[in-house]
Amino acid sequence: MATVRLFKHYIPTVFLVLGAVEAAIFVGAIHAGVILRFWDGSLPQDTVAPVLPKAVTFALVMLLSMIAMGLYQRSSMASRTGMTLRIAASFILAIIPLSLAFYIAPALFLGRGALGLAFMVAFVGILGARMVFLNVTDLENLKRRVLVLGTGQKANLISQLRSSGGVHGSVIAGYVRMNGETPAVDPRETVELDGPLARFVLEHRINELVVAVDDRRKALPVHEILDCKMSGVDVVDLLTFFEKETGKVKLDVLQPSWMFLSDGFQRGLFRAYVKRLFDIAASLVLLPLALPLMGLVALAVYVESGFRGPIFYRQVRAGANGAPFRIVKFRSMSTDAEGDGQARWAQRNDTRITPVGRVIRKSRLDELPQLFNVLKGDMSFVGPRPERPEFVEQLQTSIPYYGERHRVKPGLTGWAQICYQYGASERDAFEKLQYDLYYVKNYSIFLDLLILLQTAEVILLGKGAH
Repeated sequence: MATVRLFKHYIPTVFLVLGAVEAAIFVGAIHAGVILRFWDGSLPQDTVAPVLPKAVTFALVMLLSMIAMGLYQRSSMASRTGMTLRIAASFILAIIPLSLAFYIAPALFLGRGALGLAFMVAFVGILGARMVFLNVTDLENLKRRVLVLGTGQKANLISQLRSSGGVHGSVIAGYVRMNGETPAVDPRETVELDGPLARFVLEHRINELVVAVDDRRKALPVHEILDCKMSGVDVVDLLTFFEKETGKVKLDVLQPSWMFLSDGFQRGLFRAYVKRLFDIAASLVLLPLALPLMGLVALAVYVESGFRGPIFYRQVRAGANGAPFRIVKFRSMSTDAEGDGQARWAQRNDTRITPVGRVIRKSRLDELPQLFNVLKGDMSFVGPRPERPEFVEQLQTSIPYYGERHRVKPGLTGWAQICYQYGASERDAFEKLQYDLYYVKNYSIFLDLLILLQTAEVILLGKGAH
């Protein structure tokens, strides 16, 4: 499965094609809804026509809703039942922004009859397209064919990823043994070349070479790799392969040279200003909408405490470049949660969490006051989650490159939050750092918007909340 790097983020080409097909289905569904509703020729030209602007608006909202439900992620295709439920949820979710669009621009309103029929046609069409997609993408000739150079420990990491089901978009055609390596992969997958590397690549339709040699100084066939590269075959290193396949930077093979030679980890005043303007604008839009809900949450917390306990919880967290700031949340734990002054990770079924706290943590309502942190400039909407300084000090000594996640402002949500479960241990922090580094490396406004949309799935399905 080939990928396209759009604004530094790797997107499988087949999902771009699927998105274009489904956009056409949505546009066609609006036209079909109008035809079915007014089949007798009684089309009211003054209220329904022209249809195309309505169809484009409908398609745009529906596609964004499907992105928000994670329907353009590989994991969404793992179960037909799960995929169908996500599609249904995305259609329900789309009702809110569609209603808002109709309120702001009444000319876009189609009429309940035609819109209802369009919804039904679109649902059947999308479900049918997805079923065809599932059958077609099972064919190996649509996937990226990869040849791994190396059979040692680094090459075995790819073999392990493949065995665990982590290689979704590629077919591993084999592992080429390099001179001087101690084999670590299955000998049955080892490829013995009986001629030039370029000839093997051509005969086996290889799209990509992954250089996974344990020691590149020993007998790396530089001229043959260059020949393949000049013939149009992609050549990547092990870290880049993992980055494309998993959406994270693999820490256990990361070298400092890769970080400063790669095309990521870029900063600039323009990007910082754009991100800050987006944070301010989004906060000013969301705060008036969130205030009534915040009032209800505050009342629930206050009542549960017997009209005595504090409503808000303030805690010092590490911000950009490690600078401390005070985060504000609705209190979700008992007031003596850390009565001994010892910082502790939140755990599953944590007994310190109150009944109301369990609800607001699951729905992320406890984090609504952080909108003020965003408006103040301590946080951003998207970024690595802010950690407590006590944990940061501990993790920086045990996990390499942990401090690099603080190169950007912490966020209300982030790439690690939508890709990994709630962090409750040092091992979880290690795993989440790999996603945080991917975000720091590939940051763009496009990636921020993608994360914000997919955060809706996390909130609606209650993923990762403790």
